Amino acid sequence: MSEEIKSEVMSRRRALSLPLLGLAALSLTVPTMLTVSDAEAQTAGMQRRETRRTARQAGRQTRRAVRRGASPQ
Repeated sequence: MSEEIKSEVMSRRRALSLPLLGLAALSLTVPTMLTVSDAEAQTAGMQRRETRRTARQAGRQTRRAVRRGASPQ
């Protein structure tokens, strides 16, 4: 039982690689744990925003058509 115990000094590179390996393993497991439902997640605020956006786009198209001299659609 006279074995000599050798203490190995851990390099900075190895010390940094251990937490990074842990993060990599965690990033692979977390997405599989989170499931996304196919349900619509449309809120009233999102619907109002989409309505305003559509109205702005229609207004832009009308203004551009008038500038070109064409009849608006």
